Amino acid sequence: MKRQLISFVMIMAAAGAMACTNFIVGKKASKDGSVICSYSADSYGMFQGLVHRPAARHQKGEMLKIYDWDTNKYHGEILEAEETYNVIGNINEWQVTIGETTFGGREEMVDTTGILDYGSLIYIALQRSKTAREAIDVMTTLVEQYGYNSEGETFTICDPNEAWIMEMMGTASDRKLEKGRAVWVALRIPDDMICGHANQSRITKFNMKDKSGDVRFSKNVVSYARKMGWFAGKDEDFSYNAAYAAPDFSGRRICDARVWSFFNRYADGMDQYIPWAEGRDANAEVLPLWVKPNRLLDVADVEAAMRDHFEGTPFAINGDSQQDGDIGGGIWEMPYRPTPLYFQVDGKKYFNERPVSTQQAGFVYVSQMRSWLPREVGGCFWFANDDGNMVPFTPVYCCATESPKPYSTPGADDLTFSFDNAFWVQNWVSNMVYPRYSMMFPSLEAVRDSLDQSYFRLQKEVEDKALTLDEAARVKFLTAYTAEKADQMLARWKQLATYLIVKYNDMTVKPEDENGRFQRTPDGLGATVKRPGYSQRFARELIKQTGSRYVAE
Repeated sequence: MKRQLISFVMIMAAAGAMACTNFIVGKKASKDGSVICSYSADSYGMFQGLVHRPAARHQKGEMLKIYDWDTNKYHGEILEAEETYNVIGNINEWQVTIGETTFGGREEMVDTTGILDYGSLIYIALQRSKTAREAIDVMTTLVEQYGYNSEGETFTICDPNEAWIMEMMGTASDRKLEKGRAVWVALRIPDDMICGHANQSRITKFNMKDKSGDVRFSKNVVSYARKMGWFAGKDEDFSYNAAYAAPDFSGRRICDARVWSFFNRYADGMDQYIPWAEGRDANAEVLPLWVKPNRLLDVADVEAAMRDHFEGTPFAINGDSQQDGDIGGGIWEMPYRPTPLYFQVDGKKYFNERPVSTQQAGFVYVSQMRSWLPREVGGCFWFANDDGNMVPFTPVYCCATESPKPYSTPGADDLTFSFDNAFWVQNWVSNMVYPRYSMMFPSLEAVRDSLDQSYFRLQKEVEDKALTLDEAARVKFLTAYTAEKADQMLARWKQLATYLIVKYNDMTVKPEDENGRFQRTPDGLGATVKRPGYSQRFARELIKQTGSRYVAE
């Protein structure tokens, strides 16, 4: 989940890891007053379901062992909190939600002696925080005490009332430090705005004289840059990303373009920032940190944004016209590209577009936090265990005291397939569909959307029932409902898998009747299959490349 700002050779090796996307919606920018945020955790080889950490009490002096979230490498121990809260996925029982994207930044700032990595920091903060502000306090206090050993990170930190974006980097391990073990800035996102980040540092200038409490930063955030020779101006002119992670071509085209695509869906005037997203014009107007949407958004809108492939924009990578997309997706116009992101042809460097929806997503969520409901009901964490475009988002309530079996399957891991595991069954289906996307995706999309819509239809009914129960019964009821929907989704996805292999076997299409049954001849055999062949767009390109070779006499 990292974006390395290093030499071309290293970029070529690490390009597949330029990953993760977060979108954020303030409570006055949503239809019902929810704070909403999303996260796509993208990393090749990543296998993770829905983590669960139960609430607990701890003995005084008890220590917590820290294992790196990415590598599982042991880093050391920190002092455990006296009380920790229930965490399911990236939301806790108080509806606090935390996500991230890695932007890398200056290599020399990584503190190799630090104990805490970004992933461990997220889940520890969730266990110890009742609000977003508390989470910021926990995260920044812990890194000061124990050190931060990850690269530059942008965090989404939300609760039912507030949405925050925080950026953090270590201050290195090989020099004497005057103050602090990290440099960080945290900004409260205005309630009527939407925000996003995608592996590029997004915070530029900020009001260091703010008295509202909505701007927070480490005491050394400017002085460290001065000490290192990266900034020499007045404090009020200091820009966090200019000093520590200046946007380059990849930071804009590969990363900020994803944020632009979110803004472009739901805000006016985004054409003026196309040059920024294109990444080539050094004088382009900088993409804002947040914008006001042209309408109020809901969970379905954010789910749609997490399924984006730049459709209908200058960055589109598939489509039905010569102006929209290219042939990189193959015969069936797949809106995905092979990795690494960068490649060479005859010694010249090229790149692939990097949309929000990507095949290497390990999991995706959209978190909905509502202040007017009891917290057990208010926090609904919509979870998908694969590329968000290829799967539905099932509801997971923040009070759930166990992870559903499809998302926490004994014996399943990154090298062990299981028919009981959502990650593997959903990847099985998506990897059937990817190479024949335009042919097969409509069938997947229909099932996906049917499930999503059923969850939305049931939401009020389920929550109204939960509100009639006492707290203990409510937790039990919503934990069971969370498990039920995960189980039903997995069963339906297995049906979809077998349907797809029958319907689209051997690049043909078997016809169905009006009731969705495969047609048979009067003698009981399967009806004559349809053979769709090339799309006109691809056929024209093929003939353009081959000339008269395939002209039929």
